[in-house]
Amino acid sequence: MTVHKTIAIGGDHAGFEYKAELVKFLAEAGYTVKDFGTSTGDSVDYPDFAHPLAAAVETGEFDLGILVCGSANGVAITANKHQGVRAAICWQEELAVLARQHNNANIVCIPARFIDITLAKSIVGRFMSTDFEGGRHANRVNKISC
Repeated sequence: MTVHKTIAIGGDHAGFEYKAELVKFLAEAGYTVKDFGTSTGDSVDYPDFAHPLAAAVETGEFDLGILVCGSANGVAITANKHQGVRAAICWQEELAVLARQHNNANIVCIPARFIDITLAKSIVGRFMSTDFEGGRHANRVNKISC
């Protein structure tokens, strides 16, 4: 199992409270975490946070990323505009595992309005601890970028 130690996290106002809890959760687990914001629950535009985070994951500055918003759709769409980013919306642990194993996802997107914080932590934990299987999946992943 690969140990992913540097984690980028960000989100919008709908994900602010979950993001704060996830930062604590990850720090307690020994990860180095950079918070890309937002820093309040005030309304913001999610691309302002998703783009810088995705760029940092894309360049390899961070091993993996986490984006949190209400539905996770907006942050996932935004992050996936970056070549080399594979952002997956996950609302179950099994989806996080498969996103890593089969798609080599490097950003997990959490829908804060649809799951509780305990499940969000479990999803993030599984995402961080699961490796890409490679093999037949590598050929498919290599065909994703335009």
